Amino acid sequence: MPSLSKPLRNELSSAVLAARKLAEAAAGKALHALGVDEAEPPEHLDAKGRKLRVRLRSQARQLGDGEDAAKRGCLTIGHLTEKIAYDHWHRLLFARFLAENDLLISPDHGVGVSLADCEELAPALDLRDGWEVATRFAARMLPQIFRPDDPADGVVFAPEDRVALRKRVTGLSGDIFAAGDSLGWCYQFWQAERKEAVNKSGNKIGADELPAVTQLFTEDYMVDFLLDNTLGAWHAGKVFSVQSSVFSTEAEARAACAVPGCEWKYLRFIQGKDGKWTPAAGAFDGWPKTAAALKCLDPCMGSGHFVVALFERLAA
Repeated sequence: MPSLSKPLRNELSSAVLAARKLAEAAAGKALHALGVDEAEPPEHLDAKGRKLRVRLRSQARQLGDGEDAAKRGCLTIGHLTEKIAYDHWHRLLFARFLAENDLLISPDHGVGVSLADCEELAPALDLRDGWEVATRFAARMLPQIFRPDDPADGVVFAPEDRVALRKRVTGLSGDIFAAGDSLGWCYQFWQAERKEAVNKSGNKIGADELPAVTQLFTEDYMVDFLLDNTLGAWHAGKVFSVQSSVFSTEAEARAACAVPGCEWKYLRFIQGKDGKWTPAAGAFDGWPKTAAALKCLDPCMGSGHFVVALFERLAA
């Protein structure tokens, strides 16, 4: 899959930065309407709304929000607001990613659907519009990301806020959703302004500031270098244990270890005085002898960039 070009990266960055501001303002309004930040529930809430409010207040405390020092019984809901904003934006984003790549599936029928199909299905599912259908389908497909028991799912943004946020998703070029690194950049762009503010403050970095300054996207060349000089070194060690490793150049040594679809372009070697090449990372007798015996750790665990690249190499 292609990587994002600079113009597309700039387009995505602008959209994500604007979306965070929109989503956090919308989340704040929605939570205040439910009285999540207030000591007592608003009179207009029905039994369902009161139950949701209790669950959201509990979640706010779990996320680190505490009692407002100036107002007894009231909550500071900064952490909860950030979470709700993030969840709503990423439901929309995931839905379009899936739809653009023909991967959005109706969970009840097991068939692929387009955004146009979702619009037609909305009345039958008693949902407001096609985007609500698409985000519900996306959440059902990704239950580890969007937990079905999460009270955040019950928070509904005001109509004008939903429209504004969706415009940020629908306004993005289709090519963005075909690039292999788009999703990873989304996380970094979401934190960009927060990261800049933390760094400029000069204050000690604590739990609240840590995600913004450490959740950085690992670009393709970084992933390739790390995997080529770990998994690639393991493979080279196996190859050279059964065939000669005497070559004129490092490029020839690398070519000797290549497998279909995997050239190990960043794999580095060291040449001994005897003319033999060995992986710069080393080759160790204790390493597994087969790919099936390998255990692999994704050092970042973000958008799955390492997992995809690792799978391609293991398959080869």
